[in-house]
Amino acid sequence: MNKKPIKLLPAFKDYLWGGEKLRTHYGKQTDISPLAESWELSTHKDGQSIVASGQYMGLSLSEYIEKIGKDALGKRAERFDYFPLLIKLIDAKKSLSVQVHPSDEYAMRVEGEYGKSEMWYIVDCDEGAFIYYGFSRDVSREEYESAIKDGTLTSILNAVPVKRGDAFYIEAGTVHAIGAGILICEIQQNSNTTYRVFDFNRRDKNGNLRELHIDKALEVSNLKKSPAIKEISDENEVTLALCEYFEVKRLKVDRESEISVDGESFLSIISIDGDAKLIFEGGELDISLGESVFVPANAGKMMIKGKCQLILSRIGDKYNLEDFLCI
Repeated sequence: MNKKPIKLLPAFKDYLWGGEKLRTHYGKQTDISPLAESWELSTHKDGQSIVASGQYMGLSLSEYIEKIGKDALGKRAERFDYFPLLIKLIDAKKSLSVQVHPSDEYAMRVEGEYGKSEMWYIVDCDEGAFIYYGFSRDVSREEYESAIKDGTLTSILNAVPVKRGDAFYIEAGTVHAIGAGILICEIQQNSNTTYRVFDFNRRDKNGNLRELHIDKALEVSNLKKSPAIKEISDENEVTLALCEYFEVKRLKVDRESEISVDGESFLSIISIDGDAKLIFEGGELDISLGESVFVPANAGKMMIKGKCQLILSRIGDKYNLEDFLCI
């Protein structure tokens, strides 16, 4: 198996709420405008990453994995019959719709794909920016449905001010929305199933109101008060989220730092601040701000040099979860 890390080029999305920061600040090269999302690590049918370095340059991520073998995904991937993660950078110049994602059980039964738990890391944000994160108190289904219909839904949601470096675990069933002026790194299950609950009466480029999915949202939403939010420490290496689907860390590098990739899972590396050089057995890769690297499982020890902040993501360990699931 070829264990060398590779760079990836993302798939891009032009949703109406997007901005231009991914192009102007993070070097994304595309004519798509507005530029709402870059899917940095994706094998999803709605947008695949492309190999951008090494002997497999030009292949989709799915084709690359087929070439080098599924051992590249690690032991934790064996319990999945699909590539388990999807990682994005999201530039919300305007607020996203209020939405909710279903659990695995519901999504497989109704949509034919897995559900979607996710986490957000706040890469950048405007002063005064906020997200909606669950409900501010327990609500009944009747109250929830009434608030959707009369346009007062946001009055019962938990509005949370955000700052750079905040992290939030958005479990399937949590009603949520990214507010205007926020750029996030999102690590999620490999699913694109979203139920739009409330969209501020916005219209698409053809002048039509965007579709809502209220009946399905009522079926899958968690109506309990949102959980407490944990503060993220400023340590050089800190775990941001840990669940059965993903394990995510932020790594600050001042000059150099050693990392190791074992046989449990592949590793995704995204630079969210600064440039780095990844040095590994038999080669090296320059990682510029906003770039994404895939490191196969069992790649071993590597050195990161530079002054940067990186988001490191891999498949979570279903059988060894810490008491960590309330970010």
